[in-house]
Amino acid sequence: MAIAAAVTLPHTVVNRRNSPSPYSASFDIFRISSSSFKQPISLKPIAIKPDFRVFSTMTIHPTEKSSQTSLLNHKEAEILHFVKYHGLGNDFILVDNRDSTEPKISPEQAVKLCDRNFGIGGDGVIFAMPGTNGTDYTMRIFNSDGSEPEMCGNGVRCFARYIAELENLSGKESFTVHTGAGLIVPEIQEDGKVKVDMGEPILTASDVPTKITPNKNESVVKAKLGVDGLIWNVTCVSMGNPHCITFSTESSENLVVDELNLSEIGPKFEHHMMFPARTNTEFVQVLSPSHLKMRVWERGAGATLACGTGACAVVVAAVLEGRAERSCRVELPGGPLDIEWREEDNHIYMTGPAQVVFYGSVPL
Repeated sequence: MAIAAAVTLPHTVVNRRNSPSPYSASFDIFRISSSSFKQPISLKPIAIKPDFRVFSTMTIHPTEKSSQTSLLNHKEAEILHFVKYHGLGNDFILVDNRDSTEPKISPEQAVKLCDRNFGIGGDGVIFAMPGTNGTDYTMRIFNSDGSEPEMCGNGVRCFARYIAELENLSGKESFTVHTGAGLIVPEIQEDGKVKVDMGEPILTASDVPTKITPNKNESVVKAKLGVDGLIWNVTCVSMGNPHCITFSTESSENLVVDELNLSEIGPKFEHHMMFPARTNTEFVQVLSPSHLKMRVWERGAGATLACGTGACAVVVAAVLEGRAERSCRVELPGGPLDIEWREEDNHIYMTGPAQVVFYGSVPL
């Protein structure tokens, strides 16, 4: 028995759900009943389109039953199927893990997959897992450095869109998700954006956690913190994961965030001794009481184009410092998020996009 492969190169753009990319090859495998082919088979040029010609020479030999080394014979268990998503440029590798409570890959494997030169590339790997304690689903994340955060705001929007695709949901849908930060409830809107009830902010210093001495009840609001030779005014908020937010330094009341050297200053905040669990850090510029601009250094991921929990924490900090209203548009390098801190229930609601980048499979 021998194997032959037919290769088709589509020329026009087609629907992504049902057909391959116009730049990818699809392989249709079929079997030919024959005892053997003793001579090589030469395939003449085939005109597929006026501007596409394929030349191929193929030698087909009888397949030895003992040989399992061909790429076509990779065991399914050695292949990881995934979908790449991004929320305002904060990109993730989404894995269907609904059949197990243990992640399909290790943190070390996640680091390799997130490598932008030698892997798929991403800020983290997100696993869609069975629900916990009555929730519909569980979400776990491995950062690009292999660490596991409690939650990710942009990630949960990508997670919601991924679940909708896996379950073939359409229109306005919501479900419950168990995370390391507690219960999260995303709701897919009619326009495709995702609105997420992010729960209540945590302001008690010891629960953020931070070792900075509380200066407003049990919270840290516009407190002094020395970093890299400057005194920064910082407010500490947890959205289930720790955030240190700064709008100013002792010598400058209003930051101009585009002037900051984020790669230099960010790690010094993240690993500061005042943050025992490390911290995400947001540098914020107030454009108006309802319009904020931020850049973020994420714990475990570095400078990213967006951070959903960070945008939520920024609005909380801005309200506590008297700089902004409870409903704001927050501009991030990857685009805007709409954040509301509702006074009636103390919950924070985040609304923003999440989009598919591509589908793929990778050998482990």
